[in-house]
Amino acid sequence: MLMIAPTVFLPTYAQSVLGLSPTAAGFVLSAMTLSWPVSAALSNRVYLRIGFRQSAIVGMSLAALILFAFPLLPYPGAAWQPALIMLLLGGALGLFQLPLIVGVQSSVGWAERGTATGSILFCRQVGQSVGAALFGAAANATVAARLADAPDSLGGDLPDDLDSVSRALEHPGELSAEAADYLRRTVDDSVDHVYLGAALAAVLTVLALLLLAPRVFPTHVDDPTTPATDSPAPSGTPAATATSAASDVPAASATSAASEAPATSEAPAALNTSVALDAPDGPEPPADGPTGGPTGEPTSGSASGGPRGDAR
Repeated sequence: MLMIAPTVFLPTYAQSVLGLSPTAAGFVLSAMTLSWPVSAALSNRVYLRIGFRQSAIVGMSLAALILFAFPLLPYPGAAWQPALIMLLLGGALGLFQLPLIVGVQSSVGWAERGTATGSILFCRQVGQSVGAALFGAAANATVAARLADAPDSLGGDLPDDLDSVSRALEHPGELSAEAADYLRRTVDDSVDHVYLGAALAAVLTVLALLLLAPRVFPTHVDDPTTPATDSPAPSGTPAATATSAASDVPAASATSAASEAPATSEAPAALNTSVALDAPDGPEPPADGPTGGPTGEPTSGSASGGPRGDAR
């Protein structure tokens, strides 16, 4: 909501009150975009020391003071004055926004961080939409009140709403000097009321942080042993089929091999036994004699070593 005040109404202030061109008014607004990322990048040095909640409170408190300082700018003033306000405001918002995002992300698991971050951004967009409606209503109400109280001498030269005032100030030569000055002061008052409303919103934000935000954000640590998915794969999926096939096939092969192995190893033993039983009986070899060989059979010679002769 706070971003609506500078992004919507500061260019109107710079062009209508300060008389800057659209390009120069954009440079005045861009000062906030220079300090915001630098402050957000360095905010870890703050929230690691004092915590997420305290960092956000410090940043929003500074933003409230800066927004309250905008209506104190002199009229019409110089361009560097609102640029300095925007530079300081960007630094304060950077110190407020990033610690809250990191604190919320650290309090949930990895699976929920996208949802948590998306919820923060969604709430921011809703706040900006509501802020645009409220601040636009406040600015137009201020312009309408100022135009209603205009002097009678200027009544015929004045428009009747904020857009018509801005368009009229784009060509100030068509207006009298008194009418142009009155319209510039009208725009200045309307933007001042917008910044006062944004400062009030900042104060309410600080109160909400004090009352609702936890003093210490809980830290969620994911268990490294937890699987990436909590639900098992369905039985019909290829992964389950491959797993069951890989677990069943070796067991079946091993079982069949174990049951068939003894029959295969006993076959040669049975064949050798049958051959041994069917062989014809032969004469038993004689015992070793004095002249017998190693196998008990006689040698080709007689006991005297001569050739074997007849008994006669």
